Amino acid sequence: MRAAAITAPSHASIVTVARPEIGPRDVRIRLQGCGVCHSNLPVWEGRPWFTYPLGAGAPGHEGWGVVDAVGDDVRGLEPGQRVAVLSYNAYAELDVASAESVVPLPAALDDQPFPGEPLGCAMNIFARSDIASGQTVAIIGIGFLGALLTRLATNAGARVIAISRRSSALDVARRFGAAECITMDDHGRIIEQVKALTGGSFADRVIEAVGLQWPLDLAGELTRERGRLVIAGFHQDGPRNVNMFLWNWRGLDVVNAHERDPKVYVAGMRAAVDAVANGALDPTSLYTHQFPLDRLGDALNAARTRPDGFMKALVTT
Repeated sequence: MRAAAITAPSHASIVTVARPEIGPRDVRIRLQGCGVCHSNLPVWEGRPWFTYPLGAGAPGHEGWGVVDAVGDDVRGLEPGQRVAVLSYNAYAELDVASAESVVPLPAALDDQPFPGEPLGCAMNIFARSDIASGQTVAIIGIGFLGALLTRLATNAGARVIAISRRSSALDVARRFGAAECITMDDHGRIIEQVKALTGGSFADRVIEAVGLQWPLDLAGELTRERGRLVIAGFHQDGPRNVNMFLWNWRGLDVVNAHERDPKVYVAGMRAAVDAVANGALDPTSLYTHQFPLDRLGDALNAARTRPDGFMKALVTT
């Protein structure tokens, strides 16, 4: 089979490797595509703790496709069935996962790409945010995740204040239901705007979806007393400082909404399948950039530089 391999920082190539074998509880997927995750960028850019070359297909983990083969002990999945999969070498024509990490896709989604892992992340973060009708929710960072959370919060009856540095991202937030949009350019001005929009009380829920120090600082400032600050940004480039004085004084509930249990990921993916199939969530307009497998490097660079209008890159096979 063909697979993409990251052979050095900022360098990818196509390799030909043996197709992966399956065990009795495994499923082999003939992949149709895989989303590009922000968490792929550190290994693409290069960090001292990574070893190159990476394995063929790594670190793709947002795959979807058609079941190619199943192990002897697998029930409920069969060749030809279209599925989303939580696997880890999905920048390839084929990948293998345990049956528990494979989620069937209904016929209603036959014409759609379905990067299940990030869609599932959005569902899990939304659940951890405890958003209810009548609340004001500030979402800092409107990328793929922030846009999905905007729609989910709006569907729940919340009033969303979207905050992002890109005007194109704020346009997406408006389409996804944001009541107010604020350009993320000046710390003090943003605080004053949100204060004015909330009658001085700030937001009931604040979701930080950027992954940098400044947005994290801003998120604390925008959360009301006894409100909930939800950290959804990918903070994996070093330590962070937090204003514990402010968090303590306001009595904030602070939730790190990242999951590590594959079962929780898969539960979120199943919830996302239901939400997209029933029309509660429509992510199709967010798949803004698509690349063939042999252009994985271009896909990763697009995710890194985020050109105008960028939301989500997909790599198709």
